Amino acid sequence: MARRLPTLAALTAAALLLAGCSPAASDSTASDAAAAETGGAWPRTIEHAAGSTTIDEQPLRIVSVAPSITGGLLSLDAPIVATGAAPVSPLSDENGFFTQWADVAIDRGVEVAYKDLELDIDAVDQFEPDLIIGSANGGDSTADAYDQLSEIAPTVLLDYGDATWQELTEQIAEITGLESKAAEVLADYDEWVAGQAKQITLPPQPTTALVYMGPEGSWPFDPASPQAMLLSSLGFDYQPPREEFLTEGQGGRVGILTSENAPDGLADAETIMIVAMLGGDPVAEFAKDPLLKNLPALTSDNVYSMGAQSFRLDYYSAKLTVELLVDTFSA
Repeated sequence: MARRLPTLAALTAAALLLAGCSPAASDSTASDAAAAETGGAWPRTIEHAAGSTTIDEQPLRIVSVAPSITGGLLSLDAPIVATGAAPVSPLSDENGFFTQWADVAIDRGVEVAYKDLELDIDAVDQFEPDLIIGSANGGDSTADAYDQLSEIAPTVLLDYGDATWQELTEQIAEITGLESKAAEVLADYDEWVAGQAKQITLPPQPTTALVYMGPEGSWPFDPASPQAMLLSSLGFDYQPPREEFLTEGQGGRVGILTSENAPDGLADAETIMIVAMLGGDPVAEFAKDPLLKNLPALTSDNVYSMGAQSFRLDYYSAKLTVELLVDTFSA
């Protein structure tokens, strides 16, 4: 009997993951999403994926209409009062807050603006924001409501599809006037990762990371993906699947391997890391797949979980993922 993955959780996670790893639209200005005036001056004008927005003063009441961006705001101690929430899934708590930053949001009194990624304009308005930050792409995109949101408060929509979490953090910092805090957070993270890497005894290399989708195949990460870059920062020799076996036309930072192509596409990987996007035990499910039983990584018992948090990397989930990897591979 074919194994079936949880439909709602799969669709929700897929929408966010594929959006977060897809290339930016050709006419977007993602690279300039937070190009503000220098020197901490206000007002500042932000050129972003949905247009141009002038922010008169440093924001004091921010509403995030993109849960994928909320973690970046929290990492900078930005004055966020509410956020849109994702559907409850293995990636979120009962509020729809992503698990990696849920406790931080609760401790800081961040409220749920609306649930299940279903934008509620009136609910956003009730929080009286002086800045709204959202996404121009992905499952939490609010691009269609940009004009309505802009009537409430200055609104900036970021295209996070072609940015690392560090780049997104810097963009958020420029929008909110928290550049110094971002520099401190990122420098501390880099120093911390360098120390963590010294504790790791690497498994056989090279390594490939992917999401296992059962009968639907696998979604392997490109070397430029945040997941691959995190592994590389810890000393892993990252190698994507053989290109000729990837499904044509997917592009971006995540590919697609059909079940039939996975054995050949993953034949060079001595170690495979699986993102536990849907919860459960993805390593056990991967090992049960009869099409994959002869993979070098499986026959040598070198298939590991990267945890659920590595699905959508931000400051919090990156640290949790590093801690998991150190725990798994420490000498």
